[in-house]
Amino acid sequence: MLRLIAAALALSAGMAAAEDIKVGVTPGEHAEIMEQIVPLAAAKGLNIDVIEFSDYVVPNTALADGDLNANSFQHVPYLENQIKDRGFEIVAVAKTITTPMGVYSNKVKSLDELADDATVAIPNDPTNGGRALLVLADEGVITVSPDAGLVPTPLDITENPKNFKFRELDAAQLPRALEDADAAVINTNFALAAGISPREDSIAMEKADSPYANVIAVRKGDEEQPWLKTLVEVYHSPEIKNYIETKYEGAVIPAW
Repeated sequence: MLRLIAAALALSAGMAAAEDIKVGVTPGEHAEIMEQIVPLAAAKGLNIDVIEFSDYVVPNTALADGDLNANSFQHVPYLENQIKDRGFEIVAVAKTITTPMGVYSNKVKSLDELADDATVAIPNDPTNGGRALLVLADEGVITVSPDAGLVPTPLDITENPKNFKFRELDAAQLPRALEDADAAVINTNFALAAGISPREDSIAMEKADSPYANVIAVRKGDEEQPWLKTLVEVYHSPEIKNYIETKYEGAVIPAW
Protein backbone atom coordinates (compact mmCIF):
# COMPACT_ATOMS: atom_id res chain seq x y z
CA MET A 1 0.00 0.00 0.00
CA LEU A 2 2.81 2.41 0.91
CA ARG A 3 4.47 1.71 -2.44
CA LEU A 4 1.22 2.47 -4.29
CA ILE A 5 0.83 5.73 -2.40
CA ALA A 6 4.42 6.70 -3.14
CA ALA A 7 3.97 5.92 -6.82
CA ALA A 8 0.77 7.95 -6.94
CA LEU A 9 2.48 10.89 -5.28
CA ALA A 10 5.39 10.70 -7.73
CA LEU A 11 2.99 10.60 -10.66
CA SER A 12 1.06 13.54 -9.25
CA ALA A 13 4.28 15.51 -8.79
CA GLY A 14 5.29 14.75 -12.35
CA MET A 15 1.93 15.93 -13.67
CA ALA A 16 2.16 19.11 -11.61
CA ALA A 17 5.61 19.82 -13.01
CA ALA A 18 4.37 19.82 -16.60
CA GLU A 19 4.08 23.30 -18.11
CA ASP A 20 1.99 24.63 -20.97
CA ILE A 21 3.32 27.40 -23.21
CA LYS A 22 2.31 29.09 -26.46
CA VAL A 23 4.93 29.71 -29.14
CA GLY A 24 4.26 31.91 -32.16
CA VAL A 25 5.69 31.00 -35.57
CA THR A 26 5.24 31.93 -39.22
CA PRO A 27 4.43 29.46 -42.04
CA GLY A 28 7.02 27.22 -43.60
CA GLU A 29 10.14 26.04 -41.84
CA HIS A 30 9.52 27.86 -38.54
CA ALA A 31 6.17 26.13 -38.11
CA GLU A 32 7.46 22.79 -39.40
CA ILE A 33 10.45 22.72 -37.07
CA MET A 34 8.37 23.71 -34.05
CA GLU A 35 5.93 20.89 -34.77
CA GLN A 36 8.89 18.49 -34.62
CA ILE A 37 9.88 20.00 -31.29
CA VAL A 38 6.42 19.48 -29.74
CA PRO A 39 6.68 15.72 -28.99
CA LEU A 40 10.30 15.97 -27.85
CA ALA A 41 9.41 18.78 -25.45
CA ALA A 42 6.33 16.92 -24.22
CA ALA A 43 8.56 14.03 -23.20
CA LYS A 44 10.39 16.52 -20.95
CA GLY A 45 7.17 17.86 -19.40
CA LEU A 46 6.74 20.91 -21.64
CA ASN A 47 3.51 21.14 -23.63
CA ILE A 48 3.79 23.54 -26.56
CA ASP A 49 0.80 25.05 -28.33
CA VAL A 50 2.12 26.23 -31.71
CA ILE A 51 0.34 29.39 -32.92
CA GLU A 52 0.88 30.22 -36.61
CA PHE A 53 0.78 33.82 -37.86
CA SER A 54 0.63 34.92 -41.49
CA ASP A 55 2.69 38.09 -41.10
CA TYR A 56 5.77 39.42 -39.32
CA VAL A 57 4.17 42.06 -37.09
CA VAL A 58 1.56 40.25 -35.00
CA PRO A 59 3.87 37.61 -33.38
CA ASN A 60 5.83 40.30 -31.54
CA THR A 61 2.70 42.19 -30.56
CA ALA A 62 1.16 38.98 -29.24
CA LEU A 63 4.32 38.19 -27.28
CA ALA A 64 4.54 41.67 -25.81
CA ASP A 65 0.84 41.54 -24.85
CA GLY A 66 1.27 38.23 -23.02
CA ASP A 67 -0.70 36.12 -25.51
CA LEU A 68 2.44 34.11 -26.26
CA ASN A 69 5.28 32.87 -24.07
CA ALA A 70 7.82 32.95 -26.90
CA ASN A 71 8.08 33.32 -30.64
CA SER A 72 10.39 31.81 -33.23
CA PHE A 73 10.24 33.49 -36.62
CA GLN A 74 12.57 36.49 -36.90
CA HIS A 75 16.20 37.45 -37.27
CA VAL A 76 18.00 39.84 -34.93
CA PRO A 77 18.01 42.93 -37.21
CA TYR A 78 14.23 42.66 -37.57
CA LEU A 79 13.73 42.24 -33.82
CA GLU A 80 15.98 45.21 -33.09
CA ASN A 81 14.03 47.35 -35.54
CA GLN A 82 10.71 46.29 -33.97
CA ILE A 83 12.00 47.15 -30.51
CA LYS A 84 13.18 50.54 -31.73
CA ASP A 85 9.93 51.38 -33.54
CA ARG A 86 7.37 49.87 -31.14
CA GLY A 87 9.08 49.84 -27.77
CA PHE A 88 8.64 46.10 -27.20
CA GLU A 89 10.35 44.73 -24.11
CA ILE A 90 11.42 41.56 -25.91
CA VAL A 91 14.82 39.86 -25.96
CA ALA A 92 16.49 37.25 -28.15
CA VAL A 93 17.58 34.25 -26.09
CA ALA A 94 18.81 31.59 -28.53
CA LYS A 95 19.71 31.18 -32.19
CA THR A 96 17.62 28.82 -34.28
CA ILE A 97 18.17 28.75 -38.05
CA THR A 98 19.46 30.80 -40.91
CA THR A 99 17.23 30.96 -43.97
CA PRO A 100 19.04 32.47 -46.95
CA MET A 101 16.80 34.88 -48.83
CA GLY A 102 16.27 34.06 -52.50
CA VAL A 103 15.49 35.86 -55.74
CA TYR A 104 12.82 34.15 -57.84
CA SER A 105 11.24 34.73 -61.23
CA ASN A 106 8.69 33.07 -63.47
CA LYS A 107 10.01 35.02 -66.44
CA VAL A 108 13.81 34.73 -66.48
CA LYS A 109 16.42 32.16 -65.49
CA SER A 110 19.07 34.56 -64.18
CA LEU A 111 19.41 38.12 -62.90
CA ASP A 112 21.37 39.01 -66.04
CA GLU A 113 18.27 38.28 -68.11
CA LEU A 114 16.15 40.90 -66.36
CA ALA A 115 15.33 43.66 -68.83
CA ASP A 116 15.67 47.41 -68.39
CA ASP A 117 12.84 48.85 -66.25
CA ALA A 118 12.02 45.38 -64.85
CA THR A 119 9.79 45.29 -61.78
CA VAL A 120 11.33 43.64 -58.71
CA ALA A 121 9.12 42.96 -55.68
CA ILE A 122 10.67 43.17 -52.20
CA PRO A 123 9.31 43.02 -48.62
CA ASN A 124 7.81 46.25 -47.33
CA ASP A 125 9.16 46.02 -43.78
CA PRO A 126 12.44 47.89 -43.23
CA THR A 127 14.72 45.02 -42.24
CA ASN A 128 13.60 42.44 -44.79
CA GLY A 129 13.26 45.07 -47.50
CA GLY A 130 16.78 46.23 -46.74
CA ARG A 131 17.99 42.65 -46.68
CA ALA A 132 16.48 42.08 -50.14
CA LEU A 133 18.28 45.12 -51.53
CA LEU A 134 21.56 43.91 -50.03
CA VAL A 135 21.08 40.53 -51.74
CA LEU A 136 20.68 42.32 -55.08
CA ALA A 137 23.64 44.56 -54.34
CA ASP A 138 25.76 41.53 -53.50
CA GLU A 139 24.84 40.13 -56.91
CA GLY A 140 26.05 43.35 -58.52
CA VAL A 141 22.79 44.47 -60.14
CA ILE A 142 22.42 47.57 -57.93
CA THR A 143 24.60 49.55 -55.52
CA VAL A 144 23.37 50.89 -52.20
CA SER A 145 24.89 53.50 -49.93
CA PRO A 146 27.04 51.94 -47.20
CA ASP A 147 25.68 54.56 -44.81
CA ALA A 148 22.35 52.70 -44.79
CA GLY A 149 23.87 49.72 -42.98
CA LEU A 150 21.58 46.66 -42.85
CA VAL A 151 18.39 48.59 -43.58
CA PRO A 152 18.73 50.36 -46.95
CA THR A 153 15.57 51.46 -48.75
CA PRO A 154 15.09 52.09 -52.48
CA LEU A 155 16.04 55.70 -51.70
CA ASP A 156 19.51 54.48 -50.69
CA ILE A 157 20.21 52.95 -54.11
CA THR A 158 23.12 54.87 -55.63
CA GLU A 159 23.47 52.86 -58.85
CA ASN A 160 20.70 51.11 -60.75
CA PRO A 161 22.06 50.50 -64.28
CA LYS A 162 18.91 48.79 -65.58
CA ASN A 163 16.55 51.19 -63.83
CA PHE A 164 14.74 48.43 -61.94
CA LYS A 165 11.40 49.44 -60.43
CA PHE A 166 10.92 48.24 -56.86
CA ARG A 167 7.48 47.21 -55.64
CA GLU A 168 7.27 46.95 -51.85
CA LEU A 169 4.74 44.36 -50.63
CA ASP A 170 3.87 42.44 -47.49
CA ALA A 171 6.42 39.62 -47.25
CA ALA A 172 3.74 36.92 -47.21
CA GLN A 173 2.34 38.17 -50.54
CA LEU A 174 5.62 38.01 -52.46
CA PRO A 175 5.16 34.49 -53.88
CA ARG A 176 1.92 35.69 -55.50
CA ALA A 177 3.74 38.72 -56.88
CA LEU A 178 5.66 36.39 -59.21
CA GLU A 179 2.57 36.36 -61.43
CA ASP A 180 3.04 40.04 -62.27
CA ALA A 181 6.53 41.16 -61.23
CA ASP A 182 9.60 40.26 -63.26
CA ALA A 183 11.31 39.02 -60.10
CA ALA A 184 10.74 38.91 -56.34
CA VAL A 185 13.08 38.61 -53.38
CA ILE A 186 11.37 36.23 -50.96
CA ASN A 187 12.06 35.02 -47.42
CA THR A 188 12.61 31.26 -47.33
CA ASN A 189 9.69 30.52 -45.01
CA PHE A 190 7.19 32.12 -47.37
CA ALA A 191 8.83 30.51 -50.41
CA LEU A 192 8.59 27.05 -48.85
CA ALA A 193 5.01 27.64 -47.72
CA ALA A 194 4.12 28.49 -51.34
CA GLY A 195 5.74 25.32 -52.67
CA ILE A 196 8.77 27.15 -54.04
CA SER A 197 12.13 25.37 -53.66
CA PRO A 198 15.01 27.72 -52.75
CA ARG A 199 17.52 25.20 -54.06
CA GLU A 200 15.79 24.48 -57.38
CA ASP A 201 13.77 27.60 -58.18
CA SER A 202 15.90 30.57 -57.11
CA ILE A 203 17.87 32.60 -59.63
CA ALA A 204 20.09 33.98 -56.85
CA MET A 205 20.58 33.22 -53.16
CA GLU A 206 21.86 35.16 -50.21
CA LYS A 207 25.34 34.18 -49.08
CA ALA A 208 25.58 31.82 -46.11
CA ASP A 209 27.57 34.28 -43.98
CA SER A 210 24.77 36.85 -43.73
CA PRO A 211 24.02 38.40 -40.30
CA TYR A 212 20.43 37.19 -40.33
CA ALA A 213 20.33 34.24 -37.93
CA ASN A 214 16.82 33.68 -36.57
CA VAL A 215 16.15 33.56 -32.86
CA ILE A 216 13.75 32.53 -30.13
CA ALA A 217 12.44 35.66 -28.41
CA VAL A 218 10.71 36.11 -25.05
CA ARG A 219 9.56 38.98 -22.86
CA LYS A 220 12.18 40.59 -20.66
CA GLY A 221 12.17 38.83 -17.32
CA ASP A 222 11.51 35.38 -18.76
CA GLU A 223 15.10 34.65 -19.76
CA GLU A 224 15.66 32.28 -16.82
CA GLN A 225 12.33 30.46 -16.91
CA PRO A 226 12.74 26.65 -16.66
CA TRP A 227 10.41 26.10 -19.62
CA LEU A 228 12.65 28.26 -21.78
CA LYS A 229 15.68 26.16 -20.89
CA THR A 230 13.76 23.07 -22.01
CA LEU A 231 12.58 24.72 -25.24
CA VAL A 232 16.10 25.76 -26.22
CA GLU A 233 17.57 22.42 -25.20
CA VAL A 234 15.14 20.57 -27.45
CA TYR A 235 15.56 23.01 -30.34
CA HIS A 236 19.33 22.56 -30.17
CA SER A 237 19.10 18.78 -29.90
CA PRO A 238 20.75 16.40 -32.39
CA GLU A 239 17.29 15.20 -33.44
CA ILE A 240 16.18 18.66 -34.56
CA LYS A 241 19.51 19.44 -36.20
CA ASN A 242 19.26 16.21 -38.19
CA TYR A 243 15.66 17.01 -39.16
CA ILE A 244 16.66 20.45 -40.47
CA GLU A 245 19.64 19.20 -42.44
CA THR A 246 17.72 16.26 -43.92
CA LYS A 247 14.48 18.02 -44.79
CA TYR A 248 15.78 21.31 -46.15
CA GLU A 249 19.03 20.18 -47.80
CA GLY A 250 20.82 23.49 -47.25
CA ALA A 251 17.85 25.81 -47.85
CA VAL A 252 17.61 26.14 -44.05
CA ILE A 253 20.73 25.94 -41.91
CA PRO A 254 21.07 25.32 -38.13
CA ALA A 255 22.51 28.50 -36.64
CA TRP A 256 23.77 27.14 -33.31
